[in-house]
Amino acid sequence: MIEKRAFYINGEWVDPKTARDYTVIDPATEDGCAIISLGAEGDTDAAVAAAKAALPGWKATDPAERIAAVERIAEIYDRRADEMAQAISLEMGAPIDLARRNQVGSGSYHIANFLTAAKEFPWVHALGDGTPGAMIAHEAIGVVGLITPWNWPMNQVTLKAIPAILAGCTMVLKPSEEAPLSSLLFAELVDEAGLPPGVFNLVNGDGAGVGTQLSTHPDIEMISFTGSTRAGRAISKAAAETLKRVTLELGGKGANLIFADADEDAVARGVRSCFQNSGQSCNAPTRMLVERPIYDRAVEIARETAEATQVGNPRESGRHIGPVVNAVQFDKIQGLIETGIKEGAKLVAGGPGRPEALNRGFYVRPTVFADCDPSMTIMNEEIFGPVLSIMPFETEEQAIEVANATPYGLTNYLQSGDGARRNRLARALNSGMVEMNGQSRGAGAPFGGVGASGRAREGGRWGIEEFCNIKSIAGWAE
Repeated sequence: MIEKRAFYINGEWVDPKTARDYTVIDPATEDGCAIISLGAEGDTDAAVAAAKAALPGWKATDPAERIAAVERIAEIYDRRADEMAQAISLEMGAPIDLARRNQVGSGSYHIANFLTAAKEFPWVHALGDGTPGAMIAHEAIGVVGLITPWNWPMNQVTLKAIPAILAGCTMVLKPSEEAPLSSLLFAELVDEAGLPPGVFNLVNGDGAGVGTQLSTHPDIEMISFTGSTRAGRAISKAAAETLKRVTLELGGKGANLIFADADEDAVARGVRSCFQNSGQSCNAPTRMLVERPIYDRAVEIARETAEATQVGNPRESGRHIGPVVNAVQFDKIQGLIETGIKEGAKLVAGGPGRPEALNRGFYVRPTVFADCDPSMTIMNEEIFGPVLSIMPFETEEQAIEVANATPYGLTNYLQSGDGARRNRLARALNSGMVEMNGQSRGAGAPFGGVGASGRAREGGRWGIEEFCNIKSIAGWAE
């Protein structure tokens, strides 16, 4: 059993003010794998005080110094990548190859993109031609609270902590108590990189405790949160009293529009994307809308792809999917699968229960429903598991109407060989991101949504701007 009870505050590992043990569960075995402490108000206050004390000095540093610090973090992160992958695989069940390639790799990717953006960032620049002496300055917003989820731990930690460091902010990170081991390791990396004490602090805890304490703390200027829409609403309300900036990256219910002229791999690619990370991605394409002429064949391909998707031990190498994170998530997914059956969706692959030969661990059968309609629960609720819902459409207008008939608006997907159609529909889809024909977003492109998906913009230049105040200066000496 791993024991990691200490918090990282003011450049040191310190014991919690009050003992409050929490057992981290290995989702592959349902057994405890680590013990951490959940922080109390005294721990949160100590971390915020350290960040507040460090802020004037760190905010005043030359951007080149902050860039150099992140470059050191990047080197250490890559050197200790396998340790990070092992931690993520243990705490949230990502298969080890996925953990190395995607989970840890996403952190390296974001750090590199932030460094590129920071080296070109206009920290102080002229307002424009014809306005002599008018300048715009981007300055650190102050002490920030970072609250991150369990499903993509380093993806989210690097999307928040790295731009905050580069902007000159100081911070307190509260990772998910379900997956804290990777963030504790990240704190070790920051310590090794030699950031000044108090710039980066970590306190473990739950949402009701440390999460609320950060959201309401008068010395915190900003909360950056990734998680459920329900929790995002609660954080916004809690932070309103102190007029904090709140940036939210929340849930999604992405639609994947597949037209008859799509490439041959479009359907299988969509199924694989839906099932990646055991379906535990807010930007998963969980609603597949297929043009009628190819609908029957698409359903057959989806069935074949689901049945070919292996489920197995996350410690073993391979392209299989692992368990979902915990019993609560497992039970929620099972309930929604049962609801899909009861509401009349056609079950074509998977279904309730665990896969064969896996009677322990939070493993879910890769599941595909066909003949869905927009009123069904599985077409509206974020399932956060390997469950795909398919329905046919007749016209572009119908496809757009169904795709946009959700309060969420994170990522939508579009598959078509017609470039004019792709461009036209990309603008019509109500979401912060649109990915077409299997092409990923560009390096440094912002990640974020609209509506119930929140309105954060994380990554690249936009991610740094989230942590800055904009100051307008008149009378600047030329």
